Amino acid sequence: MTTATAVTAPRTRIPDLDALRAFALLGILVVNITFVATGYSLNVTDPAYDSWLDDAVRWANLSFFGMKFYLLFSFMFGYSFVLQTEAAARAGAAFRPRMVRRLLGLFALGAVNAVFLISGDILTVYALLGAVLLAMRGVRDRTALIVAAALYGYLLLSIGSSILFLDMSSYFDHAGQVAAAQESAANLAGGFGSVVHEHIAILPLYALSQLTVQGPTTLAMFLLGMVAARRRVLVGLTGRESWLRIVQLVGFPVGIVGGAVYASLGGNGNTLGVLVSAMTAPLLAAAYAATLIRVVHSERGRSLGTALAPAGRMALSNYLGQSVATLLIFTGVGFGLVGQVSPLEMMLFAVAIFAGQVVLSRWWLARHGHGPAEWLLRWLTNAERPAWRRLPRPVG
Repeated sequence: MTTATAVTAPRTRIPDLDALRAFALLGILVVNITFVATGYSLNVTDPAYDSWLDDAVRWANLSFFGMKFYLLFSFMFGYSFVLQTEAAARAGAAFRPRMVRRLLGLFALGAVNAVFLISGDILTVYALLGAVLLAMRGVRDRTALIVAAALYGYLLLSIGSSILFLDMSSYFDHAGQVAAAQESAANLAGGFGSVVHEHIAILPLYALSQLTVQGPTTLAMFLLGMVAARRRVLVGLTGRESWLRIVQLVGFPVGIVGGAVYASLGGNGNTLGVLVSAMTAPLLAAAYAATLIRVVHSERGRSLGTALAPAGRMALSNYLGQSVATLLIFTGVGFGLVGQVSPLEMMLFAVAIFAGQVVLSRWWLARHGHGPAEWLLRWLTNAERPAWRRLPRPVG
């Protein structure tokens, strides 16, 4: 299959896709929780937590999580984009108006998320870059792969040029970053107005990161996901495919070394580290995905896939739910624990929040056909109100 307009496959859920979405959500939360729980990023040490254990947890977070899981989530978006085209074809509906409404809905939800719930958001970025993907949906697979490679070539040239020709030291002043982090923590510890002010204040810096690194890599993953969906890469897997082992054998050593270099150089505070991570993180993300697929298709790991799939089916609701949970736990809107938890405790909070979402998702989908945010977005997309409750299965 070479284009998105090829023969439409029959409608079916892809359990591996759902499990991968859920897994990516966990990784995204592990990274994002830092910005809510401390006001500090992973690149600047909180003076209150500077023990060897704190440093080790930060290093591990940067090495194994930083810049990896949003790539996997972006790949899933590109894959699902093709599934949306097929859904429109099955319904006999025009795809473009549907997708435009969907992207507008994503942007609106993302704007609410970024302003009122958490510093930074991927939904607005997905909506904007999704418009680019929509414009490119008719391109051949080869063209999509060339554009994806060109985006990474752009990163190599732009970041490499900044290393060689620009003095970036003023942008990474440690004392200035510590002072800014302390101010952010104070704002997050305040009332709702103070929290919203902090979220709005961080938007320009977040937009800059999207323009320089995350935006191009996200679009590249969109395109790779689109090509993978056209070729049915995640359909009918058994976990015994040889290409999964090859992805692991290549992705783990290259990705882990790249992640270690990124963390050891100071994460986003070092331009060379960012470049190394941008070039190697996709391989580690792919190795993670291949490993999860192999595990959930094994005899012992099948239950893991069953547990994760509902959380992946409600990925949008759970993504927004993570923002609500961290808002209530760490900011002054709720319990106000910002600045009072160590890096290890942050990781444990992230795991606990995600575990709760896994349980809640299974409970919710036993009673409803869609997650609440998915229900709303489906309404906007199809311009038709979907059923709220799950219909009972026919007997006999």
